[in-house]
Amino acid sequence: MPDPTPVLRRSALGITAGLIGWLILVEITSGILQGYYVPLFSDIVVHLGITDADVNWFEAAQLLLSSIVVPVLAKLGDMHGHKKVLLIATVLTAGATWWVAFADNFWVFLIAWALQGFYVVWLPLEVALIFERGRRQRHGVSATRRAAGLLVVGLEVGAILGALAAGRIFAATAENLTVTLMIPAIAVTACFFVILFGVPESEPLPGRRLDTGGFVILTVGLLLVTSSLTFLRLNGPGFVWTWVLLAAGVASLAFFVWYELRQDDPAVDIRVFRRPEMWPVQVTAFLVGISLLGAQGPLSTYAGTDSSLGYGLGLDATARSNLIGVYIASLAVGAILFAVTSRKASPRAVLIAAAVFVAVGYLLLIPFHKELWQVVVTLVIAGIGSGALVAAMPAAAAAAAPRGQTGIASALTNTTKTIGGTFASAVFGVVLAAGAGAVLSSTAASLGGYITVWAICAGGGVLAAVLLFFVPKVAFADELPESAEAVAGESQII
Repeated sequence: MPDPTPVLRRSALGITAGLIGWLILVEITSGILQGYYVPLFSDIVVHLGITDADVNWFEAAQLLLSSIVVPVLAKLGDMHGHKKVLLIATVLTAGATWWVAFADNFWVFLIAWALQGFYVVWLPLEVALIFERGRRQRHGVSATRRAAGLLVVGLEVGAILGALAAGRIFAATAENLTVTLMIPAIAVTACFFVILFGVPESEPLPGRRLDTGGFVILTVGLLLVTSSLTFLRLNGPGFVWTWVLLAAGVASLAFFVWYELRQDDPAVDIRVFRRPEMWPVQVTAFLVGISLLGAQGPLSTYAGTDSSLGYGLGLDATARSNLIGVYIASLAVGAILFAVTSRKASPRAVLIAAAVFVAVGYLLLIPFHKELWQVVVTLVIAGIGSGALVAAMPAAAAAAAPRGQTGIASALTNTTKTIGGTFASAVFGVVLAAGAGAVLSSTAASLGGYITVWAICAGGGVLAAVLLFFVPKVAFADELPESAEAVAGESQII
């Protein structure tokens, strides 16, 4: 019997070099959407006639919509084909991005900005596309891990390109905001044709149905929880409705679990998510969101705090942008390292090491935060770990999920990460506000507040590393085919 290994290697290489090439372009576009608007927010505020504080509602609205629609779209991808749903999400994102460009008042812009959040489902659907095409190959799982790392690299490169291009395009167009905002709309529109002509469809599992009741309950629960956290950030812990909404949200999610355990084809298979190779991954995604999404605001404000207070870096806007750019670049480095090391090292070991990097980076920031070089070094350490985890989470969840559930499993890592970031953003806002006014500047947060933020981020990294030890050592390994012939036949199909 001929050795199937060369065939498998060629097939795995084909997955990475062919399909992944087109999907990297999609993720570059996703990164552009995430990085392009940030340097323009001050100009958007003037254009819409609003205040800087109103910008918070943009993030809140988009997070709310993405946390609700991503699980539904991912499940529809499992049912009807991931490419079909990816195209639908891209059309919706393109329409919303064009709407953003021409919006002329706050409420129209807010609605368009929220609808733009459909792009968040791109990465989970891409991971599912790659994984489903390589599921029955000996190197399919490892190829997915490497591909996921490359996708995240594309995402971070796009974010950097978007951040660098926005201001320059704005200046080149004589500060015409509408024309400037048309650039990402053009990119998303082009992205549709990249997917249409370059990305093959997955093979959905027949006989599936959409658990509408389950998704409605999940939507209500997520809406209540994220709304309560938004109120916590905006109104503080003394606002009674914050806790009423939070309690109602937790109760709704508990009822969701009870309901799903009684469904033949649930929206989210709770039994799968109780597996030892799945639940630590989902919890880790939540913990990653704490530092990755929740700590960026405190990082920016600390970098801008006047160093005459005895802490803070006193950086201007340009220098702060450069600091955040270095952090984003370290995320890309982490994703690259994950893609490279996951071929030979144990996936579980790589995940644990990445979580440790996050913990060490933020722990070092507690004593070493007075000089710029100290902050840069500590953030690079944490960023490398975060970048590896961001790349690893969707692929790890897909590897742990049975056929027909890869999309929803990958998507829920994004949902839990978003909730973790929303939770952290709310808590950090309260922590930092509690110290404001206790120092010489009435607007600066206290050093104790920042140390608390860094300690929470470090604790999240430590907890993630501990939880990942509960994952079986053989988890996320490549599946062995039943016979060489079966593998060879599958590789010909792909």
